[in-house]
Amino acid sequence: MWYYEEQGSGRPLVLLHGIGMSGAAWRPVMPLLAQERRALVFDIAGFGETPPLAGGVKPTIPNLVDALVDTLTQMGVDLPVDMAGNSQGGYMALEAARRGVARSVVAISPAGLWEAHTAASARLLLHALYLMSRAMPLGVTRALMRFAPLRELFLMFPVSPGSGRMPASDAIRVSEDLAKATAFVETFSCTEPFTGGQSITVPLTVAFGGRDWVLPSSCRRRDKLPEHTQWVYPPRWGHVPMWVDPAGVASLILEGTR
Repeated sequence: MWYYEEQGSGRPLVLLHGIGMSGAAWRPVMPLLAQERRALVFDIAGFGETPPLAGGVKPTIPNLVDALVDTLTQMGVDLPVDMAGNSQGGYMALEAARRGVARSVVAISPAGLWEAHTAASARLLLHALYLMSRAMPLGVTRALMRFAPLRELFLMFPVSPGSGRMPASDAIRVSEDLAKATAFVETFSCTEPFTGGQSITVPLTVAFGGRDWVLPSSCRRRDKLPEHTQWVYPPRWGHVPMWVDPAGVASLILEGTR
């Protein structure tokens, strides 16, 4: 079973975070989603409170979706289920839709919409941030994240411009989740380009923020998804926009999964 938290009641809504983060990334929007839905926020295997996949199973996106489906089945959640994901979590939601286990999907800055050679910049940036977080003592990280200008400086690229407005406790959690993400390197190395997406028939909404500097335009291939996909480009959003515009993120998810 994966670690999860839930709020609200009604039809289930699964929320999946990005690589190097945890379900805590959804905390700004959880109360808004919970007004209409039973929001289920998971720590993906190898991140947060969920251990890596057992038995030496590689953390490929298909294998992670298998494990997610196992957890949902154990919880008694009926499939297909509505899903929203950010970055790696968005890729997982798209894969779930391809398999028919997602009822609808909202993918925010999803990974995988690239060809193998076009993802180099994202890999370099995220690996550099991971190594930096691992090298910095946690006490130093906690001290730095207490100052809004430093939160903005350190988090504007991996999270979003405007991160200085994040609560210090959330910024510390983001930094510590990344530093403790021992499955980061293997998970990233197992992340291949998404294929088979044009066969998806369920409602899809894909959002890329105008300030997403992690995934450039070459990582946003529209031809990997069906023509009925709704593409939106909120100008203020970065790669992880939940703290910058929680109301906008919640509205997009509720509308896209309604």
